[in-house]
Amino acid sequence: MKSVNIKLETIEDIRNFVGILAKYSCDMDLKSGRYTVDARSLMGIFSLDLVKPVEFVVHSDDAGVTDAIFADVKAWTV
Repeated sequence: MKSVNIKLETIEDIRNFVGILAKYSCDMDLKSGRYTVDARSLMGIFSLDLVKPVEFVVHSDDAGVTDAIFADVKAWTV
């Protein structure tokens, strides 16, 4: 498990973020306070408080996959 804080500011950001994650099969979550949602769920993401950064968590034992995911979402990291 590895995590990083990200900031999704626009609907376009959210759509692009979910589109990128769709090509990976491992579990990924977004956490905001005590709420956790599937990072590939548009409805879940819209239920979070996106005014501040949220924690993006990847649950994978494969370091290569994890590194690829974090490289793909680098544009949103804070």
